[in-house]
Amino acid sequence: MAALTRINGPRDLDRLGPQQLVELAAEIRAFLVDAVSKTGGHLGPNLGVVELTIALHRVFHSPADRILWDTGHQSYVHKLLTGRQDFAKLKSTGGLSGYPSRAESEHDVIENSHASTVLGWADGLAKANQLRGRGDHVVAVIGDGALTGGMAWEALNNIAAAKDRPLVIVVNDNEWSYSPTIGGLANHLATLRTTDGYEQFLARTREVLERTPLIGRPLYETLHGAKKGLKDFITPQGMFEDLGLKYVGPIDGHDIEAVESALQRAKRFNGPVIVHCITEKGRGYSPAEQDEIDRFHGIAPIHPDTGLPLSAGGPDWTSVFGDEMLQLGREREDIVAITAAMLHPVGLTKFAKAFPERVYDVGIAEQHAAVSAAGLATGGLHPVVAVYATFLNRAFDQVLMDVALHKCGVTFVLDRAGVTGSDGASHNGMWDMSILQVVPGIRIAAPRDADQVRAQLREAVAVDDAPTVVRYSKGAVGPAVPAVGRIGGMDVLRAPEGAPERPDVLLVSVGALAPMCLEIAALLDAQGITSTVVDPRWVTPVDPELPPLAARHRVVVTVEDNGRVGGVGATVAQALRDAEVDVPLRDFGIPQQFLAHGSRKDVMAAIGLTAPDIARQVTGVVAVLGGRFADEAEGVSQE
Repeated sequence: MAALTRINGPRDLDRLGPQQLVELAAEIRAFLVDAVSKTGGHLGPNLGVVELTIALHRVFHSPADRILWDTGHQSYVHKLLTGRQDFAKLKSTGGLSGYPSRAESEHDVIENSHASTVLGWADGLAKANQLRGRGDHVVAVIGDGALTGGMAWEALNNIAAAKDRPLVIVVNDNEWSYSPTIGGLANHLATLRTTDGYEQFLARTREVLERTPLIGRPLYETLHGAKKGLKDFITPQGMFEDLGLKYVGPIDGHDIEAVESALQRAKRFNGPVIVHCITEKGRGYSPAEQDEIDRFHGIAPIHPDTGLPLSAGGPDWTSVFGDEMLQLGREREDIVAITAAMLHPVGLTKFAKAFPERVYDVGIAEQHAAVSAAGLATGGLHPVVAVYATFLNRAFDQVLMDVALHKCGVTFVLDRAGVTGSDGASHNGMWDMSILQVVPGIRIAAPRDADQVRAQLREAVAVDDAPTVVRYSKGAVGPAVPAVGRIGGMDVLRAPEGAPERPDVLLVSVGALAPMCLEIAALLDAQGITSTVVDPRWVTPVDPELPPLAARHRVVVTVEDNGRVGGVGATVAQALRDAEVDVPLRDFGIPQQFLAHGSRKDVMAAIGLTAPDIARQVTGVVAVLGGRFADEAEGVSQE
């Protein structure tokens, strides 16, 4: 790593010659494979942008020039070149974030790792530069997958309107987002990749004509003046220039000299320019190059030589859903699946293989996914829209006005709900229940184990006149948590021993936190505090049997892996007020703040969402209530 260790900042690249840059690129790839194989992280995307990132930092002078990354998971090389080479605790507490982070470096601008936003950022920064008279450059790096998102095209429409406002857009075209990029834009870019550009044609023509006496030069100028027609004839890159955007490319994204030359031309152009670079996701690491699923987009720790996982995990929530979807597909021809460029990550691979005509990958376009699902439902089908919980935030209006208002039977399956941890603030699925519970008619299920995922998914797809939601956690699914009884539609997970007339605590357990709630109950029992633990299964609407059950307890405690504001606790409290049940309620959940990256366990401990923390606080509440009830009883007897 001789060259890499001498890079403390981008300007250290300036003194390297062509061969040294090639050696540096090789060192960076070796470093990434070694480091990320130990910690896990986004390996494939970063292996694909090594030369591109080197060229960007040689041509542009960050941080004065703003280099913006969409979605940021391909920023590891950028981190290395800006002085951050300690990857030992990548994505762990106290270590580097897996995305750009303003707290880490002045070279990082955008922390939001939701795709298709970078062009909006770039448009705003370019406008700010223009209004404030600054000559700094704005460079937006966006993948071909992120270009399938509608926000990217909304931004392009605005960017193209100002032909004298400098802005460089680098399209990192590797044919992949999480999964292979699909859609009309992908087909267009594929055509560009396989067609010689008009620049090469004109270069060859000029070489011939300039050797022709008298008429050669005038004829070349005539041809060059007609370049728009030539472009449309030779390559369909005119789509971008029809928008008013100068187009440069396609460029071999692994040829540093070629990328630098293209970026220098774009830098000199006084207007918006697209630089189209062709790269290979996972380049230089054969296990990634041979991975047909996602080219090692995101990995757990692996053996660096083989690319095989270091440990075989048990079944996870995603695979349980995927297997049940496959079974439902066999049983019901009306079941169709929709995903937003994440077929494999959300568990739909088996369904897609069995029923390819019944799965729709809409690209990174969650809003379109929801509206299209409304159309499918209106057409007599039952769509299942599978996305990460944090990404459904982007489609709230469509869930509300297109699905719910029209009473469409659409099931939204939310993976990675609650604290996800290592991917940081933008990936925690902590807003979905707060956002969705305001939707009229919606029904939200939070399964506690694999059996409940299967059962509640079936209950959800049986609803044909309202949106339904099934949300579950990230990672391995634990053992089954059996019910010991049923009250209304709620499962009783633990009943107080000895059948006390009025138990102290009603613990309302939400989803995957059921084992924690049982642990809390055991800790309370050790303090002589009696408790009932129930799993409402469907948290919205509130089960009508919950208020009368709450009235038979001294205090109600809700525990959820969602934000406390507008969460299940708030909804239960409202239901108790509506039923005129005057029982104190304590709600435990995620504080309404952006959480630092770290393991799920570390994050949960940091926010106090652990069994000992909650049991300690509940013990204090019961102690106060016990004193109050004792005083009231004494007052009654004295009268």
